[in-house]
Amino acid sequence: MPRQISDAEEFRRLADSATLCKVVKRDDRVKLKLRTPKILYTYITDETEAEELLKGLKIETVEF
Repeated sequence: MPRQISDAEEFRRLADSATLCKVVKRDDRVKLKLRTPKILYTYITDETEAEELLKGLKIETVEF
């Protein structure tokens, strides 16, 4: 089962150990899904914050 993240700082911290980030855009929401070796984490945000978070990622990013 995926776990939902509620804080951008926690997303950044978990992104260091992630292997993949999937971006799913729906209407005015964006879901950022981090795949770590054990768990899938999901962070729901708006487009502007998602763009800021994705700029700092050093892992592979796939958009759906």
